[in-house]
This record gives sequence, C-alpha cells and structure tokens, in this order.
Amino acid sequence: MIGRVGTIELTWCIVNTAQPERLSECLDAVAVERKSLPFATEVIVLDNCSKDGSAELAAAHPAVDRVIALQRRQGKAANDSQLIGAAHGRYCLLLNEDAALQPGASRELHMALETDLLAAAAGARLLDPSGNEQPSAWRFPSWETVIAGALLLHRRATVESGKAEWTTPVDWAQSAAMLLRREMVEAVGRLDPDYFVYSDETDLCKRLADSGWHTLHVPSAVAIHHEGLSTGASAERRIVEFARGRDRYLRTHLGRITALIMRPLIAFPYLLRAIAALALPGHDPRRYLAHMRAALRPSAGEGLREAAERFNQQLGEQVSP
Repeated sequence: MIGRVGTIELTWCIVNTAQPERLSECLDAVAVERKSLPFATEVIVLDNCSKDGSAELAAAHPAVDRVIALQRRQGKAANDSQLIGAAHGRYCLLLNEDAALQPGASRELHMALETDLLAAAAGARLLDPSGNEQPSAWRFPSWETVIAGALLLHRRATVESGKAEWTTPVDWAQSAAMLLRREMVEAVGRLDPDYFVYSDETDLCKRLADSGWHTLHVPSAVAIHHEGLSTGASAERRIVEFARGRDRYLRTHLGRITALIMRPLIAFPYLLRAIAALALPGHDPRRYLAHMRAALRPSAGEGLREAAERFNQQLGEQVSP
C-alpha cells in the first residue's frame, strides 16, 4: 500500500539548500521509488531557507507529503535530525537534494536492514553523473587510518566501498543516501548539530557501533550523486568545515591530545599532493595547501557555519523596518 494511511514503513527525509533543479530530479526519482514499494511511505522535504522557490516547488510536487520551510539556515546535521523527529516511518531514508535514487534502491536498502537485524544503518552505492564510483563507506578514523593516509595509502586502507558487489558491514557510510532504523537512532541520539556539515554521520555510526549496532554498505542500491565541485571562497569554506568536522570527531572519540598529535600527520599528505600538483596538469596546489592549513588549524578560517550565520544576519536586516 502506498499513500498516507496506515502504519508508515519508510520516510524519505530530503534536505534542500538552494538547488531547485537538483531537488526536482531527486523528487522525480523518489516518486518512481514510491510507486514500486508494497508498503506505506511518506516524503518530507526540509528546505533550508533557500529563498529561490525551492519550498514551493517541493510543496507542488505530487510525491511530497510535507514541507518544512525553515526561516533561518542551519547545518546539515540539524536538518537531518529535524527530519528524523518529524518522520512517522520505522525507517528514515536520508537523502541529499543532489542525490537521485536509481530504480530499486529504496527496496534494496530496506531489504538489507530487514535481513540484518543488528544493522541500524545502510548506505547506498554512490556514482557520479558519468557513472564513476564515488567513495561512500569508510573505516572509522583511528591511528591506523591516519598513518595510512600519511603514507598515501588512504584509498586502500580506509575506503570500504567498492571492495565487494554484495552487502557488507562497514564502519560508516555517507548520508547522501542512507537508510536508518529510526528507533535505534532515537535510542543513541540523532545527528549531533555541533557538526555543521561533515563527519556528522561518522559520529552517528560510531555511537551506533558503540551500542552494538553496525552499518551496511549496499552496492545493489545505487544513487547518482551530483556532488558539487565548489570553487573560490565556497571551496575554501567547505575545506575548513570538513577539517572542523574531522577534528571534532577525533576529539570526541579519541581524545583532545590524540586529535592534536594527529594534525601534522593528517596535513602531511596534503603537502605532498601540493608539491606534486606543481608538475601535474589539471591540479591546483592551492587546494591541497588549503586542506593542509585547515588540518593543522581547524578552528581558523571561515567555514560554512559562518557563511550561514552571515546569510541569516543579512536576511534579518532585510526584514527589519
């Protein structure tokens, strides 16, 4: 049964921040998914104060049941947590607006969690628009992964997606397209809003693991992920926020001293890549140097949080008399 009556089995939880075209593609894909499932579902869209017609687009889409239109912009972890709190489904499928589920992906993720009763999360296989694999599951950050990164062995030692064609347990999966067992997430706590963007799902999967649950990577569930290639100031802000999230995770789960000692090791491979980029066409050494600086001083610089705060401030000034 598909519709708005009966016990809801699955809720699609979609966050959009000023990407109406991607949101439209995402919702069209969800509409196809919804028709294929034999149980009751719902679709909730949270528009992160886009001010570009995105909320109206979502409200008019036939696949959408509810729209949460924020009046102030907030971080992804806070957005996803708000959606989980608003959901009625036993399962919540977190979905970025720039991720389009391929036919059958929702069913495959649902089947994975229904089959493995000790799994609380299941991540989809992510492909870029050209069909190339994007890393989508990793090992938890640790001394071993940090040292592997310093030795330029990150992809071999840390990335867990792409190693098998069948469903397999992993440490954590990317939340661009991830199904959660809602009861278990509520038991350990939703995504921590202190992670504005990045590492929020790493922290959630770690807390689930510490409580005896695990995460699955489901290669048969595929999503096309139009991950934005930011340039200029936007790219710098993302790099800063990425480093902040990683450092917060390390401080939370490994300790402040360990996180501080790890910073030079994390920064070192970026320095090597910056040097190599001087001789390699199509590579910008400034990007790697920005990563290096952010790894050494994650609290410095302007990240996405500051950009959102400035957006909110300007919005408040516009509506003031």
